[in-house]
Amino acid sequence: MFIVQITYTVPLETVDKHLPAHVEWLHEHEAAGHFVVYGRLVPRSGGVIVADLPSREALDAILSEDPFMKHAVGTYQVLQFSENKGYRAKHGPSI
Repeated sequence: MFIVQITYTVPLETVDKHLPAHVEWLHEHEAAGHFVVYGRLVPRSGGVIVADLPSREALDAILSEDPFMKHAVGTYQVLQFSENKGYRAKHGPSI
């Protein structure tokens, strides 16, 4: 599993311009089972995505489709972790 932190590097007015397409992208990957949870940072300086994918390469391919990445809205930090307890116990293995 992965934690993706997006940190905005542009004014919120620019972020908001690309937000509808970004949200559509999030919903698409949530429906596909790729994203477990996601949301804004507080205060609103970026966001976080918890992704359940088999590899970093699979995650990178999906992130490259993000309108925020395509329009250089922010920087992306990715952390990979091995889940010990929680999500899989309720929902089963990833794709």
